[in-house]
Amino acid sequence: MAQRLSRSLLRVAGSQLKPEVQTLLHRSSPRIAIARNSVFQTNVQQSRFQKRYAATASSTAAFPPTAPTPNTTTVDVPHLGGITAAYQTALPINPDKPTLILVNSFTTSSELYRSQFANVELTERMNLVAIELLGHGQTRTKTENWSYWDTAQMNLEVMDALNIPKAFVLGTSQGGWITARMALLAPKRIQGIIPLGTSMDKESERSRAVGCWDAPNLLTPNIEAWTSETETKDFDIGEEFADFLIDIGFGKNCPMETRDTWRELIRANYKGDEGRRRARMAAINLRDRDGLHERLKEIKCPVLWLHGTDDAVYSVENAQHEIKMFTNSPDAKLEVVKGGQHFLSSSNRKEVDQALINFVGKYGKSN
Repeated sequence: MAQRLSRSLLRVAGSQLKPEVQTLLHRSSPRIAIARNSVFQTNVQQSRFQKRYAATASSTAAFPPTAPTPNTTTVDVPHLGGITAAYQTALPINPDKPTLILVNSFTTSSELYRSQFANVELTERMNLVAIELLGHGQTRTKTENWSYWDTAQMNLEVMDALNIPKAFVLGTSQGGWITARMALLAPKRIQGIIPLGTSMDKESERSRAVGCWDAPNLLTPNIEAWTSETETKDFDIGEEFADFLIDIGFGKNCPMETRDTWRELIRANYKGDEGRRRARMAAINLRDRDGLHERLKEIKCPVLWLHGTDDAVYSVENAQHEIKMFTNSPDAKLEVVKGGQHFLSSSNRKEVDQALINFVGKYGKSN
């Protein structure tokens, strides 16, 4: 019904459409949303979008004080027998701009990148498309077993569905190693990767020896607590887990607005039996994933790794070691951000956003 409505409205003169109707069109049909139609390129829409995120852009907090309604759209892709993949865009996709895919961290969502969506300097230069991983946000699939490789393939199929032939990919923490997996699976389509606060290893003794976290000890109790042979209709992931995630991601001293928002977002997304099962598999994937060290030499696109000095999960020392493994990348660089937290795009948005402008600006025209 939404698609029939969209087609009908497109026959109306684009200049006469109200902003609310433009938004309905954008949300209703991915194919229509990416059409090169003047309906979607008006200054009115740009202004309306900036008003929507004005609090995010002007506040010292990473996010507004109350948990927002998900701003995602979904698209069906065939991997794993069918996935309803959720994604969020800053503005309708413009095929004349380079595209940056954004991949969120463990048990967060595309809302992690709201400050990037609010940055006009970014949105004027590139399309921003945040895709929510399997087990995260509003993405859903019937199968209960999946891996990071499956999310990487899903992301590529979302690109197909949105008519995005090539893209850069940024990923935070687990999103970082998904950027590498996407580059390995589709080397001709990934123009460059930007890992933030991540690791390319499995959760190994080697990584712990260079200052990375102890994932098995930290995650196993949760995995065991989230395992049940019977239905758990009243499951609540709880404030304690939410605070754990917030502390290691945004920092223990993050603004209370940020903490309140993400407590609500995490608990709302992981509730009931279905939420428990998704949280459990997401944690299993994080703890038990395969490492990429022997594969990194196969990545041949530019790599810009950004890492904060105050990252509580993965160390700068580890990043300094692993960036050297991209031996066939034409340009593999590590930039260390002083005071940066694990969720670097939130704690140091200005540094990250400027790095994105420079990196995509440099390589978006040449490949």
